[in-house]
Amino acid sequence: MLEEKIIDVNPAIELQGISKNYDSFQLDDVSMIVPKGYITGLIGPNGAGKSTIIKMIMGMVVPDQGEIKMNGKRYTSDTGAFKEKIGYVSDENIFYDYLTLNQIIKMTAPFYKRWNDESLRQMMKMFQLPGNKKIKDCSKGMKMKFSIALAMARDPQILILDEPTAGLDPVFRRELLDLFSEYILDESRSILFSTHNTVDLDRIADYVTFINGGHVVFSDIKDEVIDHYVVIKGSTDLLDADIRNEFVGLREVAHGFEGLSPDRNRAVDLFGDRVLYERPTLEDIMYFTSKGEKRFEKSEAIHN
Repeated sequence: MLEEKIIDVNPAIELQGISKNYDSFQLDDVSMIVPKGYITGLIGPNGAGKSTIIKMIMGMVVPDQGEIKMNGKRYTSDTGAFKEKIGYVSDENIFYDYLTLNQIIKMTAPFYKRWNDESLRQMMKMFQLPGNKKIKDCSKGMKMKFSIALAMARDPQILILDEPTAGLDPVFRRELLDLFSEYILDESRSILFSTHNTVDLDRIADYVTFINGGHVVFSDIKDEVIDHYVVIKGSTDLLDADIRNEFVGLREVAHGFEGLSPDRNRAVDLFGDRVLYERPTLEDIMYFTSKGEKRFEKSEAIHN
């Protein structure tokens, strides 16, 4: 399996040895970076620690140990100059229900020196957001669009997105992903994109960090991660105790198996042309490596 590592690039955000203890959960010695000029995906199952990491970066949670750096400088939650550079989009509604979108804009704009009214106007038009509509009357998708518009109107160096495509229709979601890709054409900008919808990250992410059970499983270039692993489908008569241990995870049925190998070259040496090899998606990798350990399942059928 790929090892946790710090990528040798210029970091926009860097977490070093971050830990946080709760009664029922522990974030343990997490180190990761958000490289400058790229989109970094943060993936993992529910309860893995993704939201805790984002809240630490935003200063809403204080780590028990470790430090967070932005552009090479130590970052603390009370450092306003750093906050000015971050555009944060939460997966929760953070607005007052009885205010209109225009009222929220009027309240928000004075806090940001780089606020761009023209950019916001264009996004409100693109997102089809009526300024006189109250938040309480907006759908979940409209609230998310409005959060994104407000975050980008600040002209931030770093966008931190927590499930930004949740509740959006497929057509608009594709347009939004294109917008994020255009945003980082300016190589001084960066995006941290936390999501359960790994299809979005398959499309636009450059780097990916997989966190599970409070630990980093891997943190690397997305394409290198995907190229390292391989999905294998074959007959169960090829399996024995030693072969099963070659897989990160395995699903068996009466006449076949589907498994994830952490080493494509090793798998080819073991199986040759007796099996079918498929390039995995991030969802495949996350599924088979859930709980950060080998996962074996019996099932009625293999989904092709």
